[in-house]
This record gives sequence, C-alpha cells and structure tokens, in this order.
Amino acid sequence: MLSAQPAYALARATFKRAQRGLFGGKHIQFGNNNPFSKKKTRRNWLPNVQNKNLYSESLKAFIEVKVTTAVLRTIDKKGGLDKYLLETTNKNLFSEKAIELKTKIINFNNLQARRQAKAVSAATESTTTTTTTIAAESSPIV
Repeated sequence: MLSAQPAYALARATFKRAQRGLFGGKHIQFGNNNPFSKKKTRRNWLPNVQNKNLYSESLKAFIEVKVTTAVLRTIDKKGGLDKYLLETTNKNLFSEKAIELKTKIINFNNLQARRQAKAVSAATESTTTTTTTIAAESSPIV
C-alpha cells in the first residue's frame, strides 16, 4: 500500500523535534541502565543538539538552526551550510526544515544566475550596437 508521505519519511520514523532542525538521522536511543546491582531500569539517550547561527553564503545571512554535533562536523567537512545542504540528498536530510532551507538556497541561486545571464546578454547587446554604429561612422561616404 502506498503512503501519502514522502519516501524519505518512511525510511525511519523521525521524532517530531528532529523535523525542526538538522539532526542528520540521529534519533532517540533506548536501553537499560545496568548498575552493579544488575537491577536494570529503562532509559533513553537524546541526540546532542545545539542551537547555532550558521551563515549561508548564498543567502548572505545567518540562520538560527538546531543542529546535532555530528551534523556540525559534517558541515565543516563539506565546507559550509550551503554545500552541505546542496550535496546531501533530501532522503538523507531527514528534516522538513533542512529541505525548506535547501529549496530556498536553490531558488536564490537560480534567481542570481538568471540576473547574471540577463546582465551579460544586455552587456553583449550594447557592445554589438556600439560596434555597428562605430563601423557605420568610419565607413567612407561615396
């Protein structure tokens, strides 16, 4: 049976808090405390989450994000927040917030590319018109 959820959501059930940050697939882990008396008691281990302001080179702004320390190391390894988000597939981001940031960066980069192409075409168009007018002025009149 097909689900209405995206495919990456079916990979492993992420807990709700992980949807609001960059958790990189880290989850709550469950187990037992096992002291010397061998009286086991249930406990859980939460991911090491930090609130960080990360700089986006594309957006030229700081973005406040909840990030695990493992993802912080990966961001450093990739060379920045933008490269991390763009090089990581949506399936491996595990977060709506991360996918939202990724689409915002992609849209901004596409907008910048369109503006740059428009400026280049306008510049080449103006240089071709000036060269034709210079050529027309320099030709001898018969």
